[in-house]
Amino acid sequence: MTSSTTPRPRRAAWATLGATALLGTLVAGTLPASAAGTTLQAAAQGQNRYFGTAIAAGKLTDSTYTTIANREFNMVTAENEMKIDATEPVQNQFSFTNGDKVVTWATTNGKRVRGHTLAWHSQQPTWMQNLSGTALRTAMLNHVTQVATHYKGKVYAWDVVNEAFADGSSGARRDSNLQRTGNDWIEAAFKAARAADPAAKLCYNDYNTDSWSAAKTQAVYTMVKDFKSRGVPIDCVGFQAHFNSGNPVPSNYATTLQSFAALGVDVQITELDIAGASADQYTTVTKACLAVSRCTGISVWGVRDSDSWRASDSPLLFDGSGNKKAAYTAVLNAFNATSSTPTATPTTPPPSGTGSCTATYAKTDTWSDRYNSTVTVKARSAITSWTVTVNVPSGQKVSTTWSGTFTWPSTNVMTVKPSGNGTLAAGASTSFGFTTMTQGTSGTPTVSCSTP
Repeated sequence: MTSSTTPRPRRAAWATLGATALLGTLVAGTLPASAAGTTLQAAAQGQNRYFGTAIAAGKLTDSTYTTIANREFNMVTAENEMKIDATEPVQNQFSFTNGDKVVTWATTNGKRVRGHTLAWHSQQPTWMQNLSGTALRTAMLNHVTQVATHYKGKVYAWDVVNEAFADGSSGARRDSNLQRTGNDWIEAAFKAARAADPAAKLCYNDYNTDSWSAAKTQAVYTMVKDFKSRGVPIDCVGFQAHFNSGNPVPSNYATTLQSFAALGVDVQITELDIAGASADQYTTVTKACLAVSRCTGISVWGVRDSDSWRASDSPLLFDGSGNKKAAYTAVLNAFNATSSTPTATPTTPPPSGTGSCTATYAKTDTWSDRYNSTVTVKARSAITSWTVTVNVPSGQKVSTTWSGTFTWPSTNVMTVKPSGNGTLAAGASTSFGFTTMTQGTSGTPTVSCSTP
Protein backbone atom coordinates (compact mmCIF):
# COMPACT_ATOMS: atom_id res chain seq x y z
CA MET A 1 0.00 0.00 0.00
CA THR A 2 1.15 3.53 -0.65
CA SER A 3 -1.32 5.34 1.51
CA SER A 4 -0.94 5.77 5.26
CA THR A 5 -4.27 4.05 5.84
CA THR A 6 -4.75 0.40 4.94
CA PRO A 7 -8.09 -0.44 3.29
CA ARG A 8 -10.00 -3.16 5.12
CA PRO A 9 -10.64 -6.41 3.18
CA ARG A 10 -14.09 -7.98 3.20
CA ARG A 11 -14.27 -10.77 5.77
CA ALA A 12 -16.28 -13.01 3.47
CA ALA A 13 -13.37 -13.09 1.04
CA TRP A 14 -10.48 -13.22 3.47
CA ALA A 15 -9.63 -15.18 6.55
CA THR A 16 -10.64 -12.93 9.39
CA LEU A 17 -8.58 -10.39 11.22
CA GLY A 18 -9.59 -10.74 14.25
CA ALA A 19 -7.51 -8.98 30.99
CA THR A 20 -5.68 -7.57 33.27
CA ALA A 21 -2.81 -9.89 32.69
CA LEU A 22 -1.51 -12.89 34.53
CA LEU A 23 1.04 -11.80 37.07
CA GLY A 24 4.57 -13.13 36.68
CA THR A 25 7.70 -12.81 38.73
CA LEU A 26 8.03 -9.14 39.65
CA VAL A 27 11.53 -7.76 39.89
CA ALA A 28 12.46 -4.12 40.33
CA GLY A 29 14.96 -2.99 37.72
CA THR A 30 16.25 -4.95 34.74
CA LEU A 31 15.43 -8.63 34.91
CA PRO A 32 18.49 -10.80 35.60
CA ALA A 33 19.16 -13.65 33.19
CA SER A 34 17.87 -16.22 35.68
CA ALA A 35 14.45 -14.53 35.75
CA ALA A 36 14.11 -13.82 32.02
CA GLY A 37 11.15 -15.43 30.29
CA THR A 38 12.13 -17.99 27.68
CA THR A 39 8.74 -17.98 25.92
CA LEU A 40 6.49 -15.13 24.86
CA GLN A 41 3.92 -15.86 27.53
CA ALA A 42 6.52 -16.16 30.29
CA ALA A 43 8.29 -12.96 29.26
CA ALA A 44 4.98 -11.09 29.09
CA GLN A 45 3.91 -12.45 32.47
CA GLY A 46 7.12 -11.01 33.91
CA GLN A 47 5.75 -7.59 32.95
CA ASN A 48 2.18 -8.20 34.22
CA ARG A 49 0.89 -8.71 30.69
CA TYR A 50 -0.34 -11.52 28.49
CA PHE A 51 0.79 -12.59 25.03
CA GLY A 52 -1.93 -14.18 22.94
CA THR A 53 -2.86 -15.42 19.50
CA ALA A 54 -5.86 -16.19 17.30
CA ILE A 55 -6.76 -19.87 17.22
CA ALA A 56 -8.81 -21.68 14.57
CA ALA A 57 -10.76 -24.75 15.70
CA GLY A 58 -9.96 -26.55 12.46
CA LYS A 59 -6.23 -26.41 13.15
CA LEU A 60 -6.34 -27.94 16.62
CA THR A 61 -5.46 -31.34 15.11
CA ASP A 62 -2.18 -29.90 13.76
CA SER A 63 0.43 -30.89 16.35
CA THR A 64 3.00 -28.31 15.21
CA TYR A 65 0.36 -25.60 15.47
CA THR A 66 -0.84 -26.63 18.93
CA THR A 67 2.67 -27.21 20.28
CA ILE A 68 3.71 -23.66 19.43
CA ALA A 69 0.42 -22.18 20.60
CA ASN A 70 0.51 -24.02 23.91
CA ARG A 71 4.15 -23.16 24.59
CA GLU A 72 4.14 -19.49 23.60
CA PHE A 73 0.71 -17.98 24.28
CA ASN A 74 -1.49 -17.59 27.36
CA MET A 75 -4.44 -15.75 25.80
CA VAL A 76 -6.57 -17.18 22.99
CA THR A 77 -8.97 -15.43 20.61
CA ALA A 78 -11.28 -17.55 18.47
CA GLU A 79 -10.46 -16.53 14.91
CA ASN A 80 -13.92 -16.95 13.36
CA GLU A 81 -15.77 -19.33 15.64
CA MET A 82 -17.56 -16.77 17.85
CA LYS A 83 -18.64 -14.36 15.13
CA ILE A 84 -22.26 -13.81 14.21
CA ASP A 85 -22.42 -16.08 11.16
CA ALA A 86 -20.77 -18.89 13.12
CA THR A 87 -22.83 -18.66 16.30
CA GLU A 88 -26.29 -17.81 14.88
CA PRO A 89 -26.41 -19.05 11.28
CA VAL A 90 -30.22 -19.16 11.43
CA GLN A 91 -32.13 -16.63 13.50
CA ASN A 92 -32.64 -17.91 17.06
CA GLN A 93 -30.79 -21.15 16.23
CA PHE A 94 -27.41 -20.95 17.91
CA SER A 95 -24.36 -23.05 17.14
CA PHE A 96 -21.47 -23.07 19.59
CA THR A 97 -19.68 -26.27 18.59
CA ASN A 98 -16.53 -24.74 17.10
CA GLY A 99 -16.37 -21.89 19.59
CA ASP A 100 -16.61 -24.42 22.39
CA LYS A 101 -13.73 -26.39 20.85
CA VAL A 102 -11.49 -23.33 21.07
CA VAL A 103 -12.57 -22.59 24.64
CA THR A 104 -12.06 -26.19 25.72
CA TRP A 105 -8.58 -26.31 24.22
CA ALA A 106 -7.68 -23.00 25.85
CA THR A 107 -8.96 -23.82 29.32
CA THR A 108 -7.58 -27.35 29.26
CA ASN A 109 -4.16 -25.85 28.61
CA GLY A 110 -4.47 -23.14 31.25
CA LYS A 111 -5.15 -20.20 28.94
CA ARG A 112 -7.70 -17.40 29.03
CA VAL A 113 -10.04 -16.48 26.18
CA ARG A 114 -10.90 -13.21 24.45
CA GLY A 115 -14.33 -13.35 22.82
CA HIS A 116 -14.52 -11.94 19.29
CA THR A 117 -17.00 -10.48 18.37
CA LEU A 118 -20.62 -9.87 19.42
CA ALA A 119 -21.78 -7.03 17.15
CA TRP A 120 -20.25 -6.22 13.78
CA HIS A 121 -21.32 -4.98 10.38
CA SER A 122 -19.43 -7.81 8.64
CA GLN A 123 -19.75 -11.61 8.64
CA GLN A 124 -23.45 -11.32 9.34
CA PRO A 125 -25.58 -14.29 8.24
CA THR A 126 -28.04 -13.66 5.42
CA TRP A 127 -31.01 -13.45 7.74
CA MET A 128 -29.42 -10.58 9.67
CA GLN A 129 -28.36 -8.78 6.51
CA ASN A 130 -32.00 -8.78 5.45
CA LEU A 131 -33.24 -7.11 8.66
CA SER A 132 -33.40 -3.41 9.42
CA GLY A 133 -34.72 -0.94 11.96
CA THR A 134 -36.32 -2.21 15.16
CA ALA A 135 -36.26 -5.83 14.02
CA LEU A 136 -32.50 -5.68 13.47
CA ARG A 137 -31.89 -3.89 16.77
CA THR A 138 -33.89 -6.51 18.66
CA ALA A 139 -32.12 -9.36 16.87
CA MET A 140 -28.69 -7.83 17.53
CA LEU A 141 -29.36 -7.43 21.25
CA ASN A 142 -30.73 -10.96 21.46
CA HIS A 143 -27.58 -12.25 19.76
CA VAL A 144 -25.33 -10.37 22.19
CA THR A 145 -27.30 -11.68 25.15
CA GLN A 146 -27.45 -15.31 24.04
CA VAL A 147 -23.79 -15.62 23.04
CA ALA A 148 -22.41 -13.78 26.06
CA THR A 149 -24.64 -15.86 28.32
CA HIS A 150 -23.45 -19.11 26.76
CA TYR A 151 -19.82 -18.19 27.43
CA LYS A 152 -20.44 -16.55 30.80
CA GLY A 153 -17.55 -17.28 33.14
CA LYS A 154 -15.43 -18.68 30.29
CA VAL A 155 -14.41 -15.47 28.51
CA TYR A 156 -12.02 -12.94 30.03
CA ALA A 157 -12.97 -10.10 27.67
CA TRP A 158 -15.34 -9.52 24.75
CA ASP A 159 -14.85 -7.40 21.68
CA VAL A 160 -18.45 -6.32 22.09
CA VAL A 161 -18.49 -4.05 19.03
CA ASN A 162 -16.02 -4.30 16.17
CA GLU A 163 -15.06 -1.72 13.53
CA ALA A 164 -17.94 0.73 13.89
CA PHE A 165 -16.07 3.81 12.60
CA ALA A 166 -15.33 4.82 9.02
CA ASP A 167 -11.85 5.14 7.54
CA GLY A 168 -10.64 8.45 6.18
CA SER A 169 -10.76 11.97 7.53
CA SER A 170 -14.46 12.29 8.39
CA GLY A 171 -14.34 10.87 11.91
CA ALA A 172 -17.84 9.52 11.26
CA ARG A 173 -19.48 6.27 12.20
CA ARG A 174 -19.39 3.57 9.53
CA ASP A 175 -22.58 3.47 7.46
CA SER A 176 -23.93 0.00 8.22
CA ASN A 177 -27.25 -1.69 8.82
CA LEU A 178 -26.52 -1.61 12.57
CA GLN A 179 -25.69 2.10 12.53
CA ARG A 180 -28.94 2.79 10.72
CA THR A 181 -30.88 1.38 13.70
CA GLY A 182 -29.83 4.48 15.67
CA ASN A 183 -26.65 6.13 16.91
CA ASP A 184 -27.05 4.50 20.34
CA TRP A 185 -26.66 0.97 19.01
CA ILE A 186 -23.11 0.61 20.32
CA GLU A 187 -23.95 1.51 23.89
CA ALA A 188 -27.03 -0.70 23.70
CA ALA A 189 -24.78 -3.63 22.77
CA PHE A 190 -22.42 -2.89 25.68
CA LYS A 191 -25.28 -2.70 28.16
CA ALA A 192 -26.66 -6.04 26.93
CA ALA A 193 -23.23 -7.65 27.24
CA ARG A 194 -22.79 -6.37 30.80
CA ALA A 195 -26.19 -7.73 31.79
CA ALA A 196 -25.38 -11.12 30.27
CA ASP A 197 -21.89 -11.50 31.79
CA PRO A 198 -21.12 -8.96 34.53
CA ALA A 199 -17.59 -10.26 35.15
CA ALA A 200 -16.26 -10.13 31.58
CA LYS A 201 -14.29 -7.12 30.41
CA LEU A 202 -16.10 -5.28 27.64
CA CYS A 203 -13.99 -3.86 24.79
CA TYR A 204 -14.44 -1.77 21.68
CA ASN A 205 -12.15 -3.05 18.89
CA ASP A 206 -11.03 -1.36 15.64
CA TYR A 207 -8.23 -0.96 13.08
CA ASN A 208 -6.46 2.13 11.72
CA THR A 209 -6.75 3.76 15.14
CA ASP A 210 -3.01 3.65 15.82
CA SER A 211 -1.99 7.25 15.14
CA TRP A 212 -3.13 9.75 17.74
CA SER A 213 -3.61 12.40 15.04
CA ALA A 214 -5.92 10.28 12.86
CA ALA A 215 -9.55 11.40 12.63
CA LYS A 216 -10.74 7.84 13.21
CA THR A 217 -8.66 7.57 16.39
CA GLN A 218 -10.05 10.83 17.69
CA ALA A 219 -13.62 9.76 16.92
CA VAL A 220 -13.23 6.50 18.88
CA TYR A 221 -11.57 8.43 21.72
CA THR A 222 -14.51 10.83 21.86
CA MET A 223 -16.97 7.93 22.04
CA VAL A 224 -15.07 6.19 24.84
CA LYS A 225 -14.77 9.44 26.79
CA ASP A 226 -18.50 9.98 26.43
CA PHE A 227 -19.28 6.42 27.53
CA LYS A 228 -17.09 6.76 30.63
CA SER A 229 -18.69 10.09 31.54
CA ARG A 230 -22.21 8.65 31.30
CA GLY A 231 -21.55 5.30 32.93
CA VAL A 232 -21.93 3.20 29.80
CA PRO A 233 -20.11 -0.05 30.64
CA ILE A 234 -16.81 -0.14 28.74
CA ASP A 235 -13.63 -1.58 30.24
CA CYS A 236 -11.14 -1.72 27.41
CA VAL A 237 -10.24 -0.64 23.89
CA GLY A 238 -8.64 -3.00 21.37
CA PHE A 239 -6.18 -1.81 18.74
CA GLN A 240 -5.94 -4.35 15.93
CA ALA A 241 -2.50 -3.15 14.78
CA HIS A 242 -2.20 -4.43 11.21
CA PHE A 243 0.92 -2.78 9.80
CA ASN A 244 2.78 -2.75 6.47
CA SER A 245 5.23 -0.52 4.59
CA GLY A 246 2.50 1.96 3.68
CA ASN A 247 1.06 1.91 7.18
CA PRO A 248 3.96 1.45 9.62
CA VAL A 249 3.80 1.73 13.38
CA PRO A 250 3.31 5.48 13.98
CA SER A 251 5.80 7.40 16.09
CA ASN A 252 3.00 8.50 18.43
CA TYR A 253 1.69 4.97 19.03
CA ALA A 254 2.46 5.00 22.77
CA THR A 255 0.73 8.39 23.00
CA THR A 256 -2.40 6.83 21.53
CA LEU A 257 -2.37 3.98 24.01
CA GLN A 258 -1.70 6.25 26.98
CA SER A 259 -4.38 8.75 25.96
CA PHE A 260 -7.05 6.07 25.92
CA ALA A 261 -5.76 4.53 29.15
CA ALA A 262 -6.08 7.93 30.81
CA LEU A 263 -9.84 7.70 30.25
CA GLY A 264 -9.92 4.81 32.72
CA VAL A 265 -9.96 1.87 30.30
CA ASP A 266 -7.46 -0.88 29.65
CA VAL A 267 -5.85 -0.94 26.21
CA GLN A 268 -4.98 -4.13 24.38
CA ILE A 269 -3.22 -4.85 21.10
CA THR A 270 -5.58 -7.41 19.68
CA GLU A 271 -4.65 -8.58 16.15
CA LEU A 272 -1.00 -7.67 15.63
CA ASP A 273 0.73 -8.59 12.38
CA ILE A 274 3.40 -6.67 10.49
CA ALA A 275 4.20 -7.31 6.81
CA GLY A 276 7.71 -8.71 6.59
CA ALA A 277 7.77 -9.24 10.37
CA SER A 278 10.12 -6.32 10.94
CA ALA A 279 11.98 -6.93 14.19
CA ASP A 280 12.28 -3.18 14.75
CA GLN A 281 8.55 -2.58 14.36
CA TYR A 282 7.60 -5.53 16.54
CA THR A 283 9.97 -4.11 19.16
CA THR A 284 8.35 -0.68 18.84
CA VAL A 285 4.87 -2.12 19.42
CA THR A 286 6.02 -4.16 22.41
CA LYS A 287 7.80 -1.23 24.01
CA ALA A 288 4.79 1.02 23.44
CA CYS A 289 2.61 -1.44 25.34
CA LEU A 290 5.18 -1.72 28.11
CA ALA A 291 5.28 2.07 28.43
CA VAL A 292 1.58 2.20 29.32
CA SER A 293 0.63 0.59 32.62
CA ARG A 294 -2.92 -0.15 31.46
CA CYS A 295 -1.78 -1.90 28.28
CA THR A 296 -2.62 -5.36 29.55
CA GLY A 297 -1.47 -7.51 26.66
CA ILE A 298 -0.65 -8.20 23.03
CA SER A 299 -2.20 -10.78 20.71
CA VAL A 300 -0.85 -11.66 17.27
CA TRP A 301 -3.35 -12.71 14.61
CA GLY A 302 -2.24 -16.25 13.96
CA VAL A 303 0.44 -18.69 15.08
CA ARG A 304 2.58 -19.14 11.93
CA ASP A 305 2.78 -17.24 8.66
CA SER A 306 0.85 -20.04 6.98
CA ASP A 307 -2.02 -19.46 9.43
CA SER A 308 -2.25 -15.73 8.70
CA TRP A 309 -5.00 -14.00 6.68
CA ARG A 310 -2.10 -12.23 4.93
CA ALA A 311 0.22 -15.22 4.59
CA SER A 312 2.01 -13.84 1.51
CA ASP A 313 3.24 -10.91 3.65
CA SER A 314 4.99 -13.23 6.15
CA PRO A 315 3.73 -11.05 9.03
CA LEU A 316 4.00 -13.24 12.12
CA LEU A 317 6.66 -14.36 14.61
CA PHE A 318 6.92 -17.94 13.28
CA ASP A 319 7.43 -18.97 9.67
CA GLY A 320 5.24 -21.55 7.96
CA SER A 321 7.36 -24.38 9.30
CA GLY A 322 7.07 -23.13 12.86
CA ASN A 323 10.57 -21.67 13.12
CA LYS A 324 11.12 -18.58 15.28
CA LYS A 325 11.99 -15.41 13.36
CA ALA A 326 14.23 -12.53 14.33
CA ALA A 327 11.09 -10.63 15.32
CA TYR A 328 10.31 -13.33 17.89
CA THR A 329 13.65 -12.79 19.58
CA ALA A 330 13.20 -9.03 19.41
CA VAL A 331 9.83 -9.22 21.20
CA LEU A 332 11.23 -11.60 23.81
CA ASN A 333 14.19 -9.32 24.44
CA ALA A 334 11.96 -6.25 24.71
CA PHE A 335 9.93 -7.89 27.46
CA ASN A 336 12.94 -9.26 29.30
CA ALA A 337 14.98 -6.04 29.13
CA THR A 338 12.28 -3.72 30.42
CA SER A 339 12.12 -2.71 34.05
CA SER A 340 9.05 -3.93 35.87
CA THR A 341 7.34 -1.95 38.59
CA PRO A 342 6.16 -4.25 41.38
CA THR A 343 2.41 -4.03 41.96
CA ALA A 344 1.82 -7.18 43.92
CA THR A 345 1.62 -7.56 47.64
CA PRO A 346 4.64 -9.27 49.28
CA THR A 347 5.02 -12.99 48.72
CA THR A 348 3.00 -15.02 51.20
CA PRO A 349 5.28 -17.47 53.08
CA PRO A 350 4.44 -21.13 52.53
CA PRO A 351 3.09 -23.20 55.40
CA SER A 352 5.74 -24.39 57.84
CA GLY A 353 7.71 -27.37 56.64
CA THR A 354 6.75 -27.01 52.95
CA GLY A 355 9.37 -24.61 51.67
CA SER A 356 9.28 -25.62 47.99
CA CYS A 357 6.79 -23.05 46.67
CA THR A 358 5.49 -19.57 47.30
CA ALA A 359 2.26 -17.83 46.28
CA THR A 360 2.08 -14.13 45.39
CA TYR A 361 -1.29 -12.35 45.39
CA ALA A 362 -2.21 -9.28 43.32
CA LYS A 363 -5.51 -7.46 42.87
CA THR A 364 -5.41 -6.61 39.18
CA ASP A 365 -8.77 -4.97 38.33
CA THR A 366 -11.35 -3.25 40.48
CA TRP A 367 -14.97 -2.32 39.74
CA SER A 368 -17.65 -0.99 42.07
CA ASP A 369 -18.98 -4.46 42.84
CA ARG A 370 -16.12 -6.88 42.08
CA TYR A 371 -12.41 -7.26 41.47
CA ASN A 372 -10.04 -9.61 39.67
CA SER A 373 -7.13 -11.34 41.34
CA THR A 374 -4.04 -13.12 40.05
CA VAL A 375 -1.98 -15.55 42.09
CA THR A 376 1.49 -16.55 40.93
CA VAL A 377 2.93 -19.84 42.15
CA LYS A 378 6.72 -20.04 42.11
CA ALA A 379 8.86 -23.10 42.75
CA ARG A 380 11.84 -22.57 45.06
CA SER A 381 13.07 -26.03 44.10
CA ALA A 382 11.75 -28.43 41.47
CA ILE A 383 8.21 -29.62 42.25
CA THR A 384 5.72 -31.98 40.63
CA SER A 385 2.54 -30.43 42.00
CA TRP A 386 1.27 -27.68 44.30
CA THR A 387 -1.78 -26.54 46.22
CA VAL A 388 -2.68 -22.94 46.98
CA THR A 389 -5.10 -22.13 49.79
CA VAL A 390 -7.07 -18.92 49.24
CA ASN A 391 -8.88 -17.32 52.16
CA VAL A 392 -11.66 -15.07 50.85
CA PRO A 393 -12.89 -12.21 53.07
CA SER A 394 -16.12 -13.01 54.88
CA GLY A 395 -19.16 -11.90 52.90
CA GLN A 396 -17.43 -11.95 49.51
CA LYS A 397 -18.02 -14.57 46.82
CA VAL A 398 -15.81 -15.88 44.02
CA SER A 399 -17.82 -15.81 40.78
CA THR A 400 -15.32 -16.75 38.05
CA THR A 401 -12.07 -18.72 38.00
CA TRP A 402 -9.46 -19.57 35.37
CA SER A 403 -6.24 -21.55 34.82
CA GLY A 404 -6.56 -23.95 37.76
CA THR A 405 -8.64 -26.65 39.44
CA PHE A 406 -10.75 -25.08 42.18
CA THR A 407 -12.51 -26.67 45.17
CA TRP A 408 -14.27 -25.24 48.24
CA PRO A 409 -13.56 -27.06 51.52
CA SER A 410 -15.52 -24.32 53.35
CA THR A 411 -17.49 -21.17 52.56
CA ASN A 412 -14.56 -18.77 52.63
CA VAL A 413 -11.69 -21.10 51.78
CA MET A 414 -10.82 -22.06 48.20
CA THR A 415 -8.10 -24.54 47.28
CA VAL A 416 -6.46 -24.44 43.88
CA LYS A 417 -4.40 -27.11 42.16
CA PRO A 418 -2.92 -27.24 38.64
CA SER A 419 -5.42 -27.72 35.83
CA GLY A 420 -2.91 -29.98 34.09
CA ASN A 421 0.71 -30.91 34.67
CA GLY A 422 1.82 -29.23 37.90
CA THR A 423 5.54 -29.75 37.37
CA LEU A 424 7.66 -26.61 37.82
CA ALA A 425 11.42 -26.38 37.58
CA ALA A 426 13.31 -24.50 40.28
CA GLY A 427 12.62 -20.79 39.84
CA ALA A 428 9.75 -21.36 37.38
CA SER A 429 6.27 -19.96 37.95
CA THR A 430 2.68 -20.30 36.83
CA SER A 431 -0.47 -18.31 37.54
CA PHE A 432 -4.20 -18.62 38.04
CA GLY A 433 -6.92 -16.05 38.58
CA PHE A 434 -10.41 -15.42 39.84
CA THR A 435 -13.12 -12.74 40.07
CA THR A 436 -14.60 -11.91 43.47
CA MET A 437 -17.94 -10.17 44.06
CA THR A 438 -17.54 -7.83 47.04
CA GLN A 439 -21.25 -7.94 48.03
CA GLY A 440 -20.77 -4.74 50.02
CA THR A 441 -17.77 -5.90 52.04
CA SER A 442 -14.11 -4.86 51.99
CA GLY A 443 -10.82 -6.73 52.16
CA THR A 444 -8.76 -8.88 49.82
CA PRO A 445 -7.92 -12.60 49.87
CA THR A 446 -4.80 -14.06 51.45
CA VAL A 447 -2.93 -16.99 49.90
CA SER A 448 -0.41 -19.67 50.83
CA CYS A 449 1.26 -22.45 48.83
CA SER A 450 2.16 -26.01 49.81
CA THR A 451 3.55 -29.06 48.01
CA PRO A 452 2.74 -32.76 48.48
